[in-house]
Amino acid sequence: MSHGHKTTIRGRKLRPESLMMTYAYKPELSEGALKCPIFQTSTFVFKSAEEGKAFFEIAYGLREQGPKEELGLIYSRLNNPDLEILEDRLCLWDEAGGAAVFESGMAAISTLALEYLRPGDVVMHSEPVYGGSEYFFRHILPRYGIKAVGFRGDLSEAELEKAARAAGRVAMVFVETPCNPTNVLVDIKACVRVAKRLSTKGRRVIVAVDNTFLGPLWQHPLKLGADFVLYSATKFIGGHSDLIAGVCLGGAADMKRVRTLRTFLGTLASPWTGWLLLRSLETLKLRMTCMMKNAQKVADFLAEHPKVEKVYYLGHLEEGTPQRKVYEEQCLAPGSMISFDLKGGEKQAFKFLNALELFSLAVSLGGTESLAEHPATMTHSDIPPKDQRRMGISPKMVRLSIGVENPEDLCADLAQALSRA
Repeated sequence: MSHGHKTTIRGRKLRPESLMMTYAYKPELSEGALKCPIFQTSTFVFKSAEEGKAFFEIAYGLREQGPKEELGLIYSRLNNPDLEILEDRLCLWDEAGGAAVFESGMAAISTLALEYLRPGDVVMHSEPVYGGSEYFFRHILPRYGIKAVGFRGDLSEAELEKAARAAGRVAMVFVETPCNPTNVLVDIKACVRVAKRLSTKGRRVIVAVDNTFLGPLWQHPLKLGADFVLYSATKFIGGHSDLIAGVCLGGAADMKRVRTLRTFLGTLASPWTGWLLLRSLETLKLRMTCMMKNAQKVADFLAEHPKVEKVYYLGHLEEGTPQRKVYEEQCLAPGSMISFDLKGGEKQAFKFLNALELFSLAVSLGGTESLAEHPATMTHSDIPPKDQRRMGISPKMVRLSIGVENPEDLCADLAQALSRA
């Protein structure tokens, strides 16, 4: 497969959405097929024994790769044409040095953590964080002598540094921003500065950002100084609620380490998943732009509704507030995730959710269809109620993922459901 596809036309740099159809793929290597075929194979044939030897030497790090030498295809647990092309295209959105695709978002997070954390280390993570990440940090990593310490997403830089210095040997600052489901923004640049001050000679404290909520379009953590950006590709990147996948991106040397551990943990995505993601990348900008515009209309409607107590939406952050300042520094648009508090409690929230007709009552997000869920009893139910309250999650909160439907229809559905709450 080609990695040197043209990215300019007469000196003009092409945008990622223009390259999503053709970049890193040579039709002549696949019988002239316009679209990349599904390479549904477990193993690949070598031209000679010498080529097989050379491929393994590079794959297992037995020697350095030559300047014009490509990592050859060996076995689909190591690499596969669909995934190589996909990883090259994913790098374009975040301007990353390398990418690794996984069979789930949790596979990406756990592989990264196991590569960069050692017994005695501490991972500092923002709160609230996705339930799967929280469980992995709090219940799985301690088995290996790794401690997890949470910090409130809107802490100041000084407060974060103080908490980190009190936490012990911090090796990773893991941030999910905006926070799920409160839409609180974590200042990525501040986290990077704190991590640099905590680093010592020969011991780098890394910053990893779960960018699932804003996707590759509306926030670029690597450009803000983060070492890694992670995605549940199940969400906006896949975008059709029909696959499970994860992505980790970062610098070339860092990603070589992540890919090596991926090989031995066996967490690589399948060719079929890779092919579906290649298809989805072609419409990523169209879908995310439509969803974002729809969400603006829905959030405005909710903010005016008498039965809605509070709306948590990035487009409504007040001018002059610290959160608004962070938004202007690191976000390109408010995305399509909205949470809101209903007047009342769980009973009213459930009545509202049960009355929805166009919205589907389901967890997940970032698909073409609009979804609604109840964080306190669904996605964040494993967090104790007192911790939920501290994080801003209450029984009256509902989370919406806005899809590509007609925005007036979405508002009409919300209106009729609210009237019955």
